[in-house]
Amino acid sequence: MTTDRLARTSTFAPTRRHLLGLGLALAGAAALDLAPSLRLLGPAEAAAPDVAQKIADHFSAVKTMTGEFVQFGPKGEQTGGKFFLERPGKIRFNYDGASDFRVISDGQSVVILNKKLRTSDLYPLSKTPLKLLLDDRIDLSGGKVTGIKQEDDLTTIQLADKQVFGNSKITMMFDPKTYELRQWTITDAQGKDTTVMIFNTREGVNFAADTFKIDYTANRELNAKKSNR
Repeated sequence: MTTDRLARTSTFAPTRRHLLGLGLALAGAAALDLAPSLRLLGPAEAAAPDVAQKIADHFSAVKTMTGEFVQFGPKGEQTGGKFFLERPGKIRFNYDGASDFRVISDGQSVVILNKKLRTSDLYPLSKTPLKLLLDDRIDLSGGKVTGIKQEDDLTTIQLADKQVFGNSKITMMFDPKTYELRQWTITDAQGKDTTVMIFNTREGVNFAADTFKIDYTANRELNAKKSNR
């Protein structure tokens, strides 16, 4: 993804579906023409290829990470911000812009918070693709790996798990030398892609105690007011 491409892409205030795609979720797999080039794995290859599990084990060993992200919606819409990750199960995305969007997982639930519109949507972490990314150990057994492509500069792995997130898929791209995660795409049940690219990352960082805190009382109050309108 070039700087010129980023500059030409219009910014947008992400909808709840875009935000859900982010974590419940490459600049769009279709735009980069990645999905057709993946080598799809058949039933006889249900066990994760060695390279895929090695990459997953390396990423699992990253217990804390922070950095910046750029997110692309299905039509190339762009937004960005900062993210914070702590295993197992915790992540936070702070979106830039006046809408003040937040996506937070505390290890049990994922909340999508729009402070400007005073909306707060809560989902079980166990039913989102974020669970695969945030597990203490990323287990690729049981046929979760549905496609893989190895190139000199990127290793692309596609995962699916109907028990976790239905017909959605997640496609992750790693540096083949360092095994560092570069970006991922969530493809929803309608075939629409939401892509996240990460950069300026740092590992082994410490976070404030409330970084991944979800205010469940505020969530209930906001939704009670919404239902009474």
